[in-house]
Amino acid sequence: MKCAILMDNGFEELEAMGPIALLRRGGVDVDVVSVEGNEVTGRFGVTYSPAVPMDDYDFDSIDCLIVPGGPHYKKLETNDKVKKVIRKVFEDDSKVLAAICAAPTVLGKMGLLEGKNYTCFEEMNKDFGGQYHYDYTVTDGNLVTGISAAAAEEFAFAIMEKLCGKEHTDHVKASIYYDAAH
Repeated sequence: MKCAILMDNGFEELEAMGPIALLRRGGVDVDVVSVEGNEVTGRFGVTYSPAVPMDDYDFDSIDCLIVPGGPHYKKLETNDKVKKVIRKVFEDDSKVLAAICAAPTVLGKMGLLEGKNYTCFEEMNKDFGGQYHYDYTVTDGNLVTGISAAAAEEFAFAIMEKLCGKEHTDHVKASIYYDAAH
């Protein structure tokens, strides 16, 4: 399985690092893709380098696109190239689209949450035409959404379960002594 995590400067580090680390731990290939340039820096100064510039990346080769939240969402929602990639993944039934915190609002403004169950940062939820749930993660078909940075682990495991199955995901959870009840 292969994922691309798409980010611009200002992304939320925890929402990127958690999924990258846990998915890689689970044997999933994760590529860091930047909107521009060969590095990308988060809102708290953490830089991923090297990153693959999105213009040089083959999004047809992925099984999943992950979009973390953070202040960069304002740039993403106005970037036509980013929206084109998101829509292409969303419309491909063989691919998973995952967005957390502020990032699902980008999908909502694109009309992609209509008729869907989803979550996002609660204060940013608008009438996106779907059913909002105040939960850490919500999976609806090939759409996985997360509520906030606090849900980064749950979000990563929801993606992993969608890509690799429950048994594999439970094995990875056990390997890090993960217990959702604590």
